[in-house]
Amino acid sequence: MKYVIIGNSAAGIGCVEGIRQIDREGGIAVITAEAHHTYSRPLISYLLKGKTDREKILYRRENFYSDNNCRLLKSTLVSAIEPEEKQVVLSNEEKIPYDKLLVSTGSRAFIPAFEGLSSVKDKFTFMSLDDAIGLEKSLDKYKRVLIVGGGLIGLKCAEGIRDKVAHVTVLDLAERIMSSILDDGGAEIMQRHIECNDISFRLGASIKRFESNSAFLENGDVIEFDILVLAVGVSPNDELLNGIADTDRGIAVNEKSQTTAPGIYAAGDCTKSFDISSGHNKNMALLPNAYMQGECAGINMAGGEKTFDKAIPMNAIGFFGKHIITAGNYSGDVYSEEHPGGYKRIFYGNNRLNGYILIGNIEKAGIYTSLIREQTPLDTIDFELICKQPRLMAFAKDERMSKIGGV
Repeated sequence: MKYVIIGNSAAGIGCVEGIRQIDREGGIAVITAEAHHTYSRPLISYLLKGKTDREKILYRRENFYSDNNCRLLKSTLVSAIEPEEKQVVLSNEEKIPYDKLLVSTGSRAFIPAFEGLSSVKDKFTFMSLDDAIGLEKSLDKYKRVLIVGGGLIGLKCAEGIRDKVAHVTVLDLAERIMSSILDDGGAEIMQRHIECNDISFRLGASIKRFESNSAFLENGDVIEFDILVLAVGVSPNDELLNGIADTDRGIAVNEKSQTTAPGIYAAGDCTKSFDISSGHNKNMALLPNAYMQGECAGINMAGGEKTFDKAIPMNAIGFFGKHIITAGNYSGDVYSEEHPGGYKRIFYGNNRLNGYILIGNIEKAGIYTSLIREQTPLDTIDFELICKQPRLMAFAKDERMSKIGGV
């Protein structure tokens, strides 16, 4: 068997490890546009902050590819996929044949068409190691940084560079930070915490135009800056399969990570998959989902049997020492707790746990995540106890033994 994997991040690595669970002999070619060994993208902000180094951000050890008998093609672009010939075409016109193909091309930064953006000299995105390396070269303690985007990427960038510049301002069109994963109460707590670390916010604000190092807002205000970081959002890299498989702002895959094209699989941020917490197909650009989806693809590509049908939106992140875990969707009734240093929202309905937000004490978040993934009927557990004090004692004896055995 000849396996080709386009992409070298979590989904691609999961695919290699999935294949090798079944097939130890087949040839694997891993193609990546980046010049680097696989690394953990969420750690690039810690690299800037000086809390880690280039070796520690590696997603797998240096000998991963040789140990798994992989051919790694770095700094290599795929220009086309030819499904009839079962081959991928590289930008240098080399053609690599495959029996099974995985597309795990990830996502890219969305760049709004701001008027005057081309006049900004020092501008960056914050999606990759190369982005972080380029940004770091421009930082110094006298410079002001404007980050457009108050989501996870923009705020992790702000945390990573704060101690290396004079000031950081985060601007977002939304009225609250992290609007895609936090409610009003949670966002307010995190904003106050981040502001205590000398980061300023301009929320509910939009940019009309740029003129060199000036951002003119729609309300007439002007923000002066030296460095611009664009962290508005991401777009899935699904173009290689346009006209080959179903794509609509993401590659459609089934529970086996198969696309609608024979022999072609897809995994990670470039895909749309089924969110069991909401019942909708959506992009879920999350490292754990990417790895599990890639591993599922690899097992099936090698002739095994595996399904990945319990995907949920989930985020585990921290800012300046305060941790957040969120999962699922925020519909239904709400159980609430709030106290100094802690915030909890549990969302439930139709005898199911739909989602949660935890800030501060996140120790037992795995219990809530399991309830969502397994769609556990709430009338089979002590739900009141689970809300207040998540622990295995809230489950029936057989269920407790099952979970303990699973661990």
